[in-house]
Amino acid sequence: MKLVKLPVAYVPLVDAAPLIVASEMGFAREEGIELDLIAAPSWSSVRDMLAFGRVDAAHMLSPVPVAMALGLGGVTQPVSAVSVLSVNGNVIGVSRALEDRLRATGYGFDFRDAAGAARALASVTDRPLVFGVPFPFSMHVELLHYWLESSDLAKIGFEVRTVPPPLMARALAEGDVDAFCVGEPWGSASVENGAGALLLPGKAVWSFAPEKVLAVRTDWAETEPHLLGKLMRATWRAARWLDAPGHRTSTAEILSQRIWLDLPSEVIDRALTGRLTISGHAEQREVEGFVQFHSGAVGFPWRSQAKWIANRIARRSGLDAVAAQKQAAEVFRSDIYRREMASTGADLPGASEKLEGSIRETTAVASQKGQLLLAPDAFFDGRVFDPAGD
Repeated sequence: MKLVKLPVAYVPLVDAAPLIVASEMGFAREEGIELDLIAAPSWSSVRDMLAFGRVDAAHMLSPVPVAMALGLGGVTQPVSAVSVLSVNGNVIGVSRALEDRLRATGYGFDFRDAAGAARALASVTDRPLVFGVPFPFSMHVELLHYWLESSDLAKIGFEVRTVPPPLMARALAEGDVDAFCVGEPWGSASVENGAGALLLPGKAVWSFAPEKVLAVRTDWAETEPHLLGKLMRATWRAARWLDAPGHRTSTAEILSQRIWLDLPSEVIDRALTGRLTISGHAEQREVEGFVQFHSGAVGFPWRSQAKWIANRIARRSGLDAVAAQKQAAEVFRSDIYRREMASTGADLPGASEKLEGSIRETTAVASQKGQLLLAPDAFFDGRVFDPAGD
């Protein structure tokens, strides 16, 4: 069988695993496609490669298609998020100087209490802190703002600065940033390099944050639905394989290869297992569901998630929040997901929106098979986002 080659852009991160595994483990070939995975140096490169036709699909930060739909960022090519590739997977880290100050106050780096971490951080600084993030429109930015805006750090002030993920550890070590929010394995790289310590997992701020999406140009989705379906099913099957505990060691070894992440497999394994080394003191913390690829309908592009992102971006950008949410709802394509996943046996949720932040424990919800369990999606401050009128 002749395979159709699909060029796909990605950034070398653990959460690119569904695409890498789909290629390495044969899920793409089973669908009759070959993934030509092209590593990009930055998220702006990924966006531009997709928007201008260099690639057909991309591993993309979840807020980027929303920002493009809102006319932000300078590139407005209509892009659709047809599935979510991963949930969570980010870490918030601090420099060695901030780590030392925090330890001097007796702070225990518990890795769970987001509000307490913000208070502790505010208590050891008298100037605005600079946080490194991979891109201006990213879940990293949204998590940081959501976390810090209600804390004493908002009064002191903070700045968010863009740094490509592979350069984050160096930026921290050289003092260009005081702290960061970045996807693994680059947070762990800063610990390995002695540049800093990990303060929180992103999951401590929002326990079910859509991190990366599978994005395609909207016109390509309309003209090549057959190929799109093959790509979506290949990544869905790869995600299902990834979530099996027995496959984590194999996954770490695959991702560690020079062609992919080019890092020691044990560093990658930390993210996959949720057992993170948070400092040069060899302290470890375990985070259940640190990064997720499949269970709990991870792949489903909830329109309410897109609306939450749009609401946050609109408020900071001076846009009308109601109009922005309406535009964003058209970007997360739950309709395409339902159509293309029908043949996989996936148990699809009965609704395409939910109250974000309202699920406090694993909960059964209405679905096609009646067997779907959703994981907790709480925000650290207990707030709930109503997509119908927050």
